[in-house]
Amino acid sequence: MKKKTRWPIYLIVGLIITFVAFTVPLPYYIEVPGTSEDIRKVLQVNNQPDQEEGSYQFVTVGVQRARLAHLIYAWLTPFTDIHSAKEMTGGSSDAEFVRINQFYMETSQNMAKYQGLKAAGKEIELNYLGVYVLTVTDNSTFKGILNIADTVTAVNDKTFESSKDLVEYVNSQALGDKVKVTYEEDGQIKSAEGKIITLENGKNGIGIGLIDRTEVTSDVPIRFSTAGIGGPSAGLMFSLSIYTQIAEPTLRNGRIVAGTGSIDRDGNVGDIGGIDKKVVSAAKKGATVFFAPNNPVTEEAKKANPNAKSNYDTAVEAAEMIKTDMKIVPVKTLQDAIDYLKNNP
Repeated sequence: MKKKTRWPIYLIVGLIITFVAFTVPLPYYIEVPGTSEDIRKVLQVNNQPDQEEGSYQFVTVGVQRARLAHLIYAWLTPFTDIHSAKEMTGGSSDAEFVRINQFYMETSQNMAKYQGLKAAGKEIELNYLGVYVLTVTDNSTFKGILNIADTVTAVNDKTFESSKDLVEYVNSQALGDKVKVTYEEDGQIKSAEGKIITLENGKNGIGIGLIDRTEVTSDVPIRFSTAGIGGPSAGLMFSLSIYTQIAEPTLRNGRIVAGTGSIDRDGNVGDIGGIDKKVVSAAKKGATVFFAPNNPVTEEAKKANPNAKSNYDTAVEAAEMIKTDMKIVPVKTLQDAIDYLKNNP
């Protein structure tokens, strides 16, 4: 008796596995090198085009929900990282995650306007309106009361000049203390009472993720067109571009200059994620200079990962791996970047 041919079964199983590998989303995300984009595509200063040679580049990281095929690709490919959904989004839905990153971009743009014009000697006002609520922890007594996009304007009837001041005040309250939060929701001012809880980092707080909500006033018109782009990491390069167009149009001297890092109201450059991938993208674009945040690794980061490295050290390591001649330049402030370009024409 002849054996029955089983290849149709194998074929069907293979097709099912292939279908699952490429179509079924998993609770993971992958990060890959994104793009390096000319800032002139998204920024116009003083209603004038930037026609100088060279370009300033802001660099992105590609993020996508992983399928099995993506995970296999990530395991086999350098400069590709796998993150759990919790690590990547903090428990937010995909839609909430996109919205949160839009808030980061909005704040980044306002800080860039303020720093770029201030460095150029122009008058500008930065008004602090409160903090956007980005997340609410499950153990927060404000869970179900505060929502993403609400603006906290006061705590215990006290107002603040920055999110840092607000956080420091809340951290100073005793565990279990009653706390009153005033907030704006859909244009209406409301208030709610809750209690101080212990946060994951061991400090006291109310259990919300937040970012400054600001408003900038200036006589110099600045227009951004960043639909579909989120996050705070273009702050340094936006600031540098604004400064250059107002104060020193020939500062980049024909070079392709890339970089990354958030910017705060004092001009400090903050750390960002995925800098190794950004180095790869900038090098492919032909950048000759790459500005990297150069801040020491915090004790908290060292506890979480004893092998943690600074953004600058990670960028240098990535540049060495891909054997690029692109110069990795450490910066702590916007002025550091300006000074480097001035002193190294």
